Amino acid sequence: MRYQTGFLNHFASEAVAGALPEGRNSPQRPAFGLYAEQFSTTAFTAPRVENRRSWLYRMRPTTEHGRFEPYAGNPRLAAPVGAHTTPNRLRWDALPMPEGEVDFVDGLVTYGGNGSPEAGGINVHLYAASRGMDARAFQNSDGEMLIVPQQGALLVATELGRMEVPPGHMALVPRGMRFRVELRDGAARGYVCENMGAPFRLPDLGPIGSNGLANPRDFETPVAWLEDRDEDFEIVQKFAGRLWATTINRSPFDVVAWHGNSAPCRYDLSRFNTIGTVSFDHPDPSIFTVLTSPSDLAGTANCDFVIFPPRWMVGEDTFRPPWFHRNVMSEFMGLILGEYDAKEGGGFVPGGASLHNQFNGHGPDVESTRRATEAELQPHKITDTLAFMFESRSVIHPTEFAMRGGLLQSDYDECWRGFPKARLPQ
Repeated sequence: MRYQTGFLNHFASEAVAGALPEGRNSPQRPAFGLYAEQFSTTAFTAPRVENRRSWLYRMRPTTEHGRFEPYAGNPRLAAPVGAHTTPNRLRWDALPMPEGEVDFVDGLVTYGGNGSPEAGGINVHLYAASRGMDARAFQNSDGEMLIVPQQGALLVATELGRMEVPPGHMALVPRGMRFRVELRDGAARGYVCENMGAPFRLPDLGPIGSNGLANPRDFETPVAWLEDRDEDFEIVQKFAGRLWATTINRSPFDVVAWHGNSAPCRYDLSRFNTIGTVSFDHPDPSIFTVLTSPSDLAGTANCDFVIFPPRWMVGEDTFRPPWFHRNVMSEFMGLILGEYDAKEGGGFVPGGASLHNQFNGHGPDVESTRRATEAELQPHKITDTLAFMFESRSVIHPTEFAMRGGLLQSDYDECWRGFPKARLPQ
């Protein structure tokens, strides 16, 4: 695979030489009889610095399709309705691999969410798949999709090119773009944040300065790739919270050339430049933010994508695991590999998940607290771990499957039982 680098840069790419027009977005007669199509993921009048759009030159326009009909092939991909909303802290076992042949679309399972395509917000899904999609494509008209593989490498084919996405990477597919997922290792499992709010962007660095966290140069956008197949393809579309399907008589991946800044990308999470203290105290977890979807309240995100990667811990006289906290943000966590340093006693496993909704106390378990309190602090490197968090300003409402699908751990609260009472002076 070939890639172009730089987050939200303006790119130009062609699979066939001469397919891109010179100096004109939609010429009267595009080369080779191609059709010019603009793909916009922001309003036309959005501020220029925030405007995202690409021009696509394709073999046939996307207007050529029949009527969409309701798709009932995956009832577990559903909008949360709030019936199971609870202040309780929740944790789930890993989503099992499917029995039989299940692709990415039918393997998606909604665990919770908030908001709507009109109001913003997020939905959180997990996926488990055993076969590739082949003659199918998925289009999410409700939100962009941030895909985080946990097991098994993916090949994500989009209208603008293909991306290899193994565990330890993430992929971001723009809202409304068609894509399919092929499997590289026979089976795959992972996490998806469906972002219905402002498009993800890099967070401002503020006092950190010009360098640190995720660097724009490390985000890779694919080059143009063409699939010329004249056969039936099923298009499954998520629209207004429901699934719809239609069939076209060709591959939807027939874009010969494109230019613009609304494009899919991938990112290697190991390239994240972690920031931390070199003196004392414990910085806020915002220093681990890879991407953010801002809200209308400055500094309070519709969604933050946060990772907890391998890193050095050197702070003196410091409680090094995440402290006990209650905060305004709701946190959905997943584990890609290893152990999370605040839950080292088991229960939070790779492929599993947890949800701590806003203002409900959480933090390290009893044993992790004891070890951190008694530790002789020396520089120490946390290795062989990678956890992440989808963090939202709004309550994340669990779905029916999340609460009654058989994976919810009934004993999660036990990990916080038995803290010794503080001893005050007499």
